[in-house]
Amino acid sequence: MTSRSVSQWAMIWVLVVATKISVFLLSSSFLLAIFVLPLEASDVHKSQVVVTMTGFSADDFDWREMVPYLSVAAALPGEQGIKAILEHCTVLRTYIASELGAECRRDASRCSGDKPTTEGEVTQRIDEIVQEGIFRRNKAAIVDYQLNGQTFPFSEIAAVKSEKRQDAYLMLALADRSYTAAQVEAKYGAPYDTDIFQWYSVFKYRSDSPRYSSKAVFEIDPVNGAVLKVAVSLKSKKQP
Repeated sequence: MTSRSVSQWAMIWVLVVATKISVFLLSSSFLLAIFVLPLEASDVHKSQVVVTMTGFSADDFDWREMVPYLSVAAALPGEQGIKAILEHCTVLRTYIASELGAECRRDASRCSGDKPTTEGEVTQRIDEIVQEGIFRRNKAAIVDYQLNGQTFPFSEIAAVKSEKRQDAYLMLALADRSYTAAQVEAKYGAPYDTDIFQWYSVFKYRSDSPRYSSKAVFEIDPVNGAVLKVAVSLKSKKQP
């Protein structure tokens, strides 16, 4: 593992520990109906929407849509769990589809037909990213991937799967300061809790079901209200 990977993982770990999402995933009476029905691995389908990076905004990401896939990932071994998270993340699928399209424009010989980028190609590239980038630290499987598109609203994506517990995490870092706390509240409503740390504040959201508890933590610049990162965590509950 390179020093760059260690530095990137340290950033993720600080966010996870600071917000205590790896230890305390609190219960809530707030229940989102979309998350109540059990979701098995066989029910999971890849996103069929492929849009360009320039047509994708930070507000297009909805942390609630990731919760069922994190639930599936939490029950899987490390690498399989990481794939379940990243293969179903619209942010990464959009980015990879655009990257593949750019490769086709640079070298038309590698593509064929009117639809050069297929869902299967996107999934295959994501699986390659997992195989090449996965590492293990503190009894967790981790993939930390840089998103280098200049017109893309996110700069980094990381997936973490605990190999000791049925926990799973997704972290996204934003590329610029165009997404604000006001937009977060407009989309999700008022957070159930907030907190202030030395360099940032956080908005906390959560959902709860009989099978798991999930939390989303938005890291926000307290000076200008810009969203810096978002971390989504899920912890499976013990079944009777």
